[in-house]
Amino acid sequence: MIEVYIDGASAGNPGASGAGIFIKGIDVVERYSIPLGSMSNHEAEYHALIKGLAICVENGYKTVSFRTDSQLVNRAIEKEYVKNKKFVPLLEQSLLLANQLDLFFLKWIPSSENKVADELARQAIRLNIK
Repeated sequence: MIEVYIDGASAGNPGASGAGIFIKGIDVVERYSIPLGSMSNHEAEYHALIKGLAICVENGYKTVSFRTDSQLVNRAIEKEYVKNKKFVPLLEQSLLLANQLDLFFLKWIPSSENKVADELARQAIRLNIK
């Protein structure tokens, strides 16, 4: 099983944002810092999930377990519902990608267990600003 740690971060709300994705498996270790432009922190969290799912689909990873420190994203995926209409397209895109996998889990973890993805997201913010 592939483990995917994701984090979105923003310098301001909204502000320069980035996604951090850390993927590990038996023979796999991948790190991604993806600049996202200007958006809110919550949007960045969704985009980190979407980018992580897209990477898994592109690489043919079929059984994946995602970890996020975003309770908002975790609850939205769990319930397949968001109150804020702004996030509906992001949730829909996430679910479409997740459905392309054989097995998909998303688990909330505390920030202290998501340090690698957090640092990758912060690096992405700096790439955005350059």
